[in-house]
Amino acid sequence: MTMAAVSQDPSVASYYVDDAFYGALVARFTGWQDEARLIGDYPERDLFRALLEREARVLDQHDYDSWLAMLTRACVYWAPGTPQAGDPRTEIAVMFDDRRRLEDRIYRLRTGYAWSQAPVSRTVRLITNVEVFEAEDADHRMLRSNFLISEFWDNQVRVLTGWCGHHMEKTDGRWLIRAKQINLIDCDQCIRNPSIIL
Repeated sequence: MTMAAVSQDPSVASYYVDDAFYGALVARFTGWQDEARLIGDYPERDLFRALLEREARVLDQHDYDSWLAMLTRACVYWAPGTPQAGDPRTEIAVMFDDRRRLEDRIYRLRTGYAWSQAPVSRTVRLITNVEVFEAEDADHRMLRSNFLISEFWDNQVRVLTGWCGHHMEKTDGRWLIRAKQINLIDCDQCIRNPSIIL
């Protein structure tokens, strides 16, 4: 593999995360929940609801290869640390992972040496209130859904809840996740290490 090829591999380098990327991300996740952009087509909504339900199932089953296959190569996974989300360049985030960091996180979970996942958490995710919004063209959509995650770990159960924004992109005829924003209702409080994929 040449150096040029390595530098364009999102599993190796964060080449696509630059100031323009951050600017586009913040713009995309600002003001998108507009009633005028809401898609009322039930078959389309059901298609995206099925995708979010599948995402929840593969994460509950720790099927991380299937989950990564649901993401674009140049993707981002963002859990803001403030209720208004803001700008990840200037505000704290609970998590902000590009493709390389997501693959690192999953690799670490699989080693058995991630102390916060020994033993591995058991989870159940509930996804509700799925809404679909228009984006810049027919190959992009924005999704809003509510979630509730029950996690059993170390003889304790905790509940994580909030809402997600998904930026979906049609790639080779398939809808893939380009960006996922996880908005925990208690994101600005002291929360135990959220070592699971939310």
